[in-house]
Amino acid sequence: AGGGRGAVLTRRGITLRVLLRDGLLEPARGVLSIYYLGKKFVGDLGADGTITWQETGQVFNSPSAWATHCKRLVNPAKKSGCGWASVRYKGQKLDQYKAAWLRQHQPNAPPADECCPQSLASEGEDEEVLEEEEEEAVREGRAPVPEPVAAKKPEERSKKQQCKSTAEPAGMEHGALAKRMESKARAPVRYCSLGTRDSARNPQTLVEVTSFAAINKFQPFNVAISSNVLLLLDFHSHLTRSEVVGYLGGRWDTNTQLLTVLRAFPCRTRLGDAEAAGAVEEPYYHGNPGVESKIAPFWVMPPPEQRPNDYGIPMDVEVAYIQDGFLTNDVLQEMTLLVDFYKGAPDLVKFQELWSQDQTYLDKLKGSLASRTPKDQSFSHVLEQIFSLLK
Repeated sequence: AGGGRGAVLTRRGITLRVLLRDGLLEPARGVLSIYYLGKKFVGDLGADGTITWQETGQVFNSPSAWATHCKRLVNPAKKSGCGWASVRYKGQKLDQYKAAWLRQHQPNAPPADECCPQSLASEGEDEEVLEEEEEEAVREGRAPVPEPVAAKKPEERSKKQQCKSTAEPAGMEHGALAKRMESKARAPVRYCSLGTRDSARNPQTLVEVTSFAAINKFQPFNVAISSNVLLLLDFHSHLTRSEVVGYLGGRWDTNTQLLTVLRAFPCRTRLGDAEAAGAVEEPYYHGNPGVESKIAPFWVMPPPEQRPNDYGIPMDVEVAYIQDGFLTNDVLQEMTLLVDFYKGAPDLVKFQELWSQDQTYLDKLKGSLASRTPKDQSFSHVLEQIFSLLK
C-alpha cells in the first residue's frame, strides 16, 4: 500500500470499475465528455466500467481507448488519447477522481502528475505513448525538412516585416507598403529553431511551411475548395496594393474527413497604414512573377498535449478544386461591394496602368481569374460589367 509512485500502484492500476465500486462514480448516460480541437464527444458510463460513445454506439473498455479513437478522428496522426486527463465525468477530469480515490485509500502515496509516464496508469493504459515522436523530431531538427533559409539577425526581428500570402496578385508594386519593405525582406525560420513559446519573440515571425512527406506523415484530412470561393478571394486580393484578409466557411464531414470550403467572406477593412497592419498577420506575397495568383493553404498542426507551450507546426495542405456550375449572386454582390469599398483608397490598384510591358493590371486580373470561372460562361457579361467599374 505504501509503495512508491510507478511501482506497486502503477502495476496495480485504478480502473473505472474500481471508482464505480467505491462510489466515486455512478453509471449514467451522457456523463462522460471529451473536448478536442473544437470537437465535443459524449459518452455513457456503464455499470461494468465500459464507455459507450453516443454518436456511434461503440463500446470502449478504458478512457484511453475512447480518447485515442475520438482524437484520431480529428487528427489521425494522434498516437494516444491520454484518457484520464482528457475524459471528463460531469465536467471534471477523470484523473481528479483517481486522485480522490488515492487520498482515501493510499494517503501516503506521492501525488502523480497528470498524463505523464509516471502517472498511476489504469488498466490498458500502461503502454500509452505520450511522446509523439515525429513532432519531437521536427521540433529538435532531426527530421528531414526543406533546406533552411538564413534567419534574420536579432536586431532585425523587431522591424515591421511581411508574411507569405494565401492569395495575392503576383508581381504588383508594393505601393503603400514600399517604405516598410525597404529593409531586407523577412526570411522564414525553421520550425525546429523556435523552441517553446516566448513573449519576447516577434509575433510576426514567419515560420517555414513543412510538407507531411518531410516528416513521414500523411495529411490527416482532405480539403476541397470551390471555384467561386477562389474567384472571390483572388478578385479581392487584386484590388489593393496592401494586404487583405477574410474568412472562409464550409462543411466538415466526419465520416470522410473532408473539409469542403464553400463560401468566402472578404473583410472590407483597410490595412494599408503601418499602425493598423500590425494588428493582424500580414499576408502579402510578392514573389510570384506569373499572371495567376499563387494560393497556398496551410494547416497548423497543434503541439502535443504534454508540451502545450510548443508552437504548432505549419503544414502545407493539398487541396482538390471543384468547378462550380455558375456564379452565385452572393459572389457577384461581394465583388460589387468590394469595388465600391476601395474606390478612392490611396492603396487602390490603378487598373489602366501597365503591369508588364504589354499587359495592364486589368489584363493581369482577368488572366488570374480565368482559371477560377464556373462551367456556365453566360455570366461572363456580368463579370465584364464589374471589370468596367474598375476603370
